[in-house]
Amino acid sequence: MCWDCDHPAGRMEEHLATLRRCIDVRGWAVQAIERDRAHPPWAYTVGLTLRGLPELVVTGMAVLEAGRLLDDTAEHLAHSCAPSPGQRFALEGGPLLEVVRVARPWAHLLVSARLYGESIDALQLVHADEAGRWPWDRDYEGVVGGQPVLGVRARPPSG
Repeated sequence: MCWDCDHPAGRMEEHLATLRRCIDVRGWAVQAIERDRAHPPWAYTVGLTLRGLPELVVTGMAVLEAGRLLDDTAEHLAHSCAPSPGQRFALEGGPLLEVVRVARPWAHLLVSARLYGESIDALQLVHADEAGRWPWDRDYEGVVGGQPVLGVRARPPSG
């Protein structure tokens, strides 16, 4: 479950204050949502907007692994430029990724939208499975609930 679901609305300000402290120290925080029966886990950054960068989101990846991936990618972005939709890359020790522009970030990155408004920009880091297949491939093997892709791919399917 997500923090919002596990805590009464009155404690949301306490949660936001904790995130703001993390953002003040590090430049971003990671908001994670555990897998439930029907939905895969997912996580996203909060705070990259303040640096003029898009927020990042990962779906269908274990929360701790997603947090590490988002932290590593955010750290990389802090010292370079944002990847373009359709770009493929891998960070050291990580999966192959393809960047997809999130169609409605305000609908998926609720905490980021609450802090920075509905005009936030976001990129999804779509990850290939261990065999190099993507969620749009027929033989993709992801976690229970799959890996929802939150936008339209910039690169048309090959072959």
